[in-house]
Amino acid sequence: MKELAGRLTALDPDAGAAVRVIGYFDRLAESRAGLEALVRGAAVLAGCAARLVDAERRVRVRVEADGTRRDSASAPDPAWPSAALTPGGVSALWLERTAQAAPSVVDAVILERAAGAVRIVLDRTRGRVPLDDPESIETLLDATAPEAARLHAARRLGLDPADPTTRARVVAPLDGPPRVVAASRDTAARPVPLAPHPDGDPQAAPDRTGAQPPHTEVELPAGRLGIGPAVPVLELPRSWAAARTALRFTSDGSAQDPGRRVVHADELGGIALLAELVAPGAEPPPDVHDVETAAANAPWLLATLNAVATTTSLRAAATEINVHHSTLQDRLTHAESLLGWPVRTPQGRLRLQLALTMRHLARP
Repeated sequence: MKELAGRLTALDPDAGAAVRVIGYFDRLAESRAGLEALVRGAAVLAGCAARLVDAERRVRVRVEADGTRRDSASAPDPAWPSAALTPGGVSALWLERTAQAAPSVVDAVILERAAGAVRIVLDRTRGRVPLDDPESIETLLDATAPEAARLHAARRLGLDPADPTTRARVVAPLDGPPRVVAASRDTAARPVPLAPHPDGDPQAAPDRTGAQPPHTEVELPAGRLGIGPAVPVLELPRSWAAARTALRFTSDGSAQDPGRRVVHADELGGIALLAELVAPGAEPPPDVHDVETAAANAPWLLATLNAVATTTSLRAAATEINVHHSTLQDRLTHAESLLGWPVRTPQGRLRLQLALTMRHLARP
């Protein structure tokens, strides 16, 4: 190959360079080089940054011309030369050439050979499995499954367990299978932001950083959701357990079941210990009985008590349920007579918060 490249260079420099590119990527393929090595080869040979973007399999690799990896969440410029990984697909390898630079034969060969090698690596290591593949998710979240099986499932879902910076979390819906969501490297410990479901969910979480890919939101099902913490890939069973616990603290968000539909395990802290004390479907504590009995006599009571328990002041609680402050005071006087204990003192408010929380936990 070297001799052929030398002869061709004497006749046509571009042809000689193209042959050297082909030989270079053939050697990388034979050595089973990884994605970063292939993208680095494209960048160094082209003399400009190269970028691999495969949204379907959650792969984003960007390498500068000097071989330094420097990923970017920005979208590739459509004017850059590129090679699609599949015919007509959106996933591609890009060379970050300026729009003024004319495309060259060598660039075309670099893209064609590098993209072909990348395609082989992706199919070998990540397959073509949907991101929500139930079988792979079940294996990944099963702490009793062999580690090799869980590692394979992680790769099929587009997660890289070999990368120590990779973090992911589990989302537990009330209805439906769990979801595994990758967390960005720089905000892995923070809650994942949720984008509203197409059907609309007024309880979608506010915009918090921490989703993958960075600076984007992850669309999750509408309804009640428990969100587990971001953990290393092989610790996802722990995130799954925490997500299921967080789900027990959620509510329907209705007048008869007020509260948050989306709860992050990260935000529970020591309150999560209550889940171990109150078993679903078991006889609820006396304070929960008091709340249920009082609610049967006053349809407005649950929404009113929830507002008092979750806002910073009585005036804020009145605003929350859209009543006058004096009306709220009258309601609380009546509520306290039904409950048999105060809710406007610090101790009484804490007791109320615990009672409403245990009411959620006691549900079957």
